[in-house]
Amino acid sequence: MWRRRTGGARRSPEAVRAEPAEVAEPVQPAEPPALTIDALGRKCPIPIIMLAERINQVATGGVVAVLADDPAAFTDVPAWCRLKSHEHVGSYELPHGGWSIHVRRNY
Repeated sequence: MWRRRTGGARRSPEAVRAEPAEVAEPVQPAEPPALTIDALGRKCPIPIIMLAERINQVATGGVVAVLADDPAAFTDVPAWCRLKSHEHVGSYELPHGGWSIHVRRNY
């Protein structure tokens, strides 16, 4: 059985588009990675394949940094973490373009 949504104000699509997007300040990683994988210049799925092949080289609880500049990697690496039960620590912008995507090995 379906239920009608209650509460909350409805906003038009124009009002949602007119709101300014929040801009996040560049944040530095809290802990240094135990392993860095340089996948700059490589298209997806290569950064994920490189991560999957090498994540076992760090101890459980260790952090792996994947350097990637393919926009698909920015969303695909965190999705891979959810799929494989590893922790996506964060994604940090690199000064020359791209991201450093940090993954904590959980098992």
